[in-house]
Amino acid sequence: MSTNKRKDVIWRVYVAFFGIVLFGVAVLGKTIHTQVAEGSHWKGMADSLTIFSKTIAPERGNIYSEDGRMLATSLPYFDVRIDLAANGIVKETFMQNIDSLSLCLANLFNDKTQSQYRSELMNGRKDKNRYYLLKSNLSYTQLKTLKTFPFFRLGRNKSGLIVIQKNKRIMPFGNLAGRTIGYVGAHGDYKVGLEGSFDEQLNGVEGQILVQRLAGGTLVPVNGDGDIDPQAGHDIYTTLDINLQDVAENALYKAVLSHQADWGTCVLMEVKTGKIKAMANLTANTDGTYSEKFNYALGERTEPGSTFKLASMIALLEDSLININDSIDIEYGEKKYDKQIMRDAEEHGLKKVSIKHAFAISSNVGVSKMVYNNYRGKEKQFYQHLCTLRLNELTGLEIIGETKPKIKEPSQYSGVSLPWISVGYEQQITPLQMLCFYNLIANNGTAVKPYIVSEFKEFNKTVKAFVPVIQQENLISQKSLPSIKQLLEAVCIEGTGKELSKDAPYKIAGKTGTTKLILNGKYEGGYNASFIGYFPADNPQYTCAVMISNPIVNGYYGGSVAGPVFREVADKVYATCSSIHPAVNLGNRVDSALRELPLIAYGKNEELEKIYKMLQIPFISNAKTAWVASHLVNNKIQFLDNETIDNQVPDVKGLGLKDAIFLLESKGLKVLVTGVGKVSNQSILPGALVTKGNIIILTLS
Repeated sequence: MSTNKRKDVIWRVYVAFFGIVLFGVAVLGKTIHTQVAEGSHWKGMADSLTIFSKTIAPERGNIYSEDGRMLATSLPYFDVRIDLAANGIVKETFMQNIDSLSLCLANLFNDKTQSQYRSELMNGRKDKNRYYLLKSNLSYTQLKTLKTFPFFRLGRNKSGLIVIQKNKRIMPFGNLAGRTIGYVGAHGDYKVGLEGSFDEQLNGVEGQILVQRLAGGTLVPVNGDGDIDPQAGHDIYTTLDINLQDVAENALYKAVLSHQADWGTCVLMEVKTGKIKAMANLTANTDGTYSEKFNYALGERTEPGSTFKLASMIALLEDSLININDSIDIEYGEKKYDKQIMRDAEEHGLKKVSIKHAFAISSNVGVSKMVYNNYRGKEKQFYQHLCTLRLNELTGLEIIGETKPKIKEPSQYSGVSLPWISVGYEQQITPLQMLCFYNLIANNGTAVKPYIVSEFKEFNKTVKAFVPVIQQENLISQKSLPSIKQLLEAVCIEGTGKELSKDAPYKIAGKTGTTKLILNGKYEGGYNASFIGYFPADNPQYTCAVMISNPIVNGYYGGSVAGPVFREVADKVYATCSSIHPAVNLGNRVDSALRELPLIAYGKNEELEKIYKMLQIPFISNAKTAWVASHLVNNKIQFLDNETIDNQVPDVKGLGLKDAIFLLESKGLKVLVTGVGKVSNQSILPGALVTKGNIIILTLS
């Protein structure tokens, strides 16, 4: 190789080497410039990509019955994590506390040993785990205890403790009024019942918190001044009565089960106010049981059948076309209209009866003849009466899902529509809408809007209150009302509902319904059995509607299938509602009445006073203690002090279970119970010294 060629190669090597060095210097310079001159800019951009605001769900409001018992609430559950690489954690403090912390965790959860907890925490610290999961689904009590443990008691910044709250919706009374209370779907796209109808009020206002996204996609809360606390939702107080709801559901359950029906519904409403006191709905499951799956009272539009005959009678009476004491030929329960034969639901063998009796025995022939003979060619006049009675309108109940009634207009009538409509066919109405129609009679022609929410509260302070709403007055003339009420009372005295009034201490007025169901376009299916009425008939306080669909066994008539549900609910209301009972004037018999009165042996002073005042029984109370005993002293009921000594077992004989458990558990005793009723015996004698944790057995009888 020549000298010139060698020099040329060496020169090219130097140029290449110099270029590489120059490029390295440039890269180094750019790196230094980026870190020093532009460091804050790029760090801010990185933070903006990994630190952002996250929505915090607010605490959902509770739903209560009218007397303040909880129907639905959200229980908090907590996931506990630890940022084991948090800047505030001091190594020496961590090491000093890890043994005692591990012991406390092992004792609290009983799922791992102390050494296992210690090993996991040490490994997490070594790996700089910023989102170590310590425990899931802790209760609030467990969380409070955990925060008192060594190391965690130092606070969030110095321990890296991260608490994530989750809420679980529960109903303390199980599935009682389940469909009425309702729910909201996981994504808020499916809303049912009160939960769905008042989702906005219950849900509250969301909050905001700063979080940082770590490697692996985990989110860690960041302390920031921009955090916004969520605002809890409002509590909702309903008009529902838990005791009456329970009675309605149990009575309905027995009926649908014994008749193997497809579904059933029962609604109870106050006559004057429109308050819904109970709303039960049951659907048959494939295994033969029943549960609340659909609100039939509100959303199931059906042909009402014979309960609709009341509307036909009102039209005839308002137009002065009949007198209920006049006679009518019901033709032994069979009549032909065009090519269709109408028959009475029950065979009776009667021909000429009074109009009142024809209605009482629910004669299809009798009612249809009156309407057909008087409104043929005047169908619009008859239809207008149905509209005046608001049968073509929604009730306006606050719960979403009410179905609009379908009342056929005269332009849609066929040649046989008028007689069939007069007895409740060729139109569709929900049970709740029929209930409001009957309530119109009970309320002397005044229509009130049904409602189920009485108020919204925030921290026990009323935010919004709801009051009864009168929709229309004088919808029925005073000249017709006495006859209409006589018709409904006659049903329960001499007609298809007479079994309902048997041995009843109050009068019932109402109407049975036995409606043929359509199958494959023809009336060849089963039946809907119904009863709608009010009580006491001479002073109406409550209206109740019961419908049971397609009962298969043990009968299908409205009086024998739906009627017993009505009676059981009415009996409970009558037994517990003192305002229904006529006033009792004891006069000079007060002393003798008191001597026969069973005394309440033992209870809370304020509760006994409330009971005796409600029953209008005179008493004297000079007691200074919270718990008292009632005694008959000189023919007067007196409350005497009966406070227990702190370290002694109290005497709970004669008490109800609730009060007995309260007293005994407040002393630190554990209570076991056998039997039902009031306490008749206790395994640890009164006056014995209390040993906390001991078991005391109560026998009830």
